[in-house]
Amino acid sequence: MTARRKVNLPEEVCAAAEQRFGARFHSLESLLEFVLREIVRDDAEALDRAEHEIIEKRLRDLGYK
Repeated sequence: MTARRKVNLPEEVCAAAEQRFGARFHSLESLLEFVLREIVRDDAEALDRAEHEIIEKRLRDLGYK
């Protein structure tokens, strides 16, 4: 089982999120988990793209096209 953490958020933010996304997610926790996973994934993809560009530049600098 994955360890869990507790997070304190303003009630009005939680209520608004539940009202807006409640039909799609069965709980506020599942919504927040989805959002955080997407953010982490997007950051990893951006880093991969940045690393890819650095490698391409190094290869061009070495004379490869």
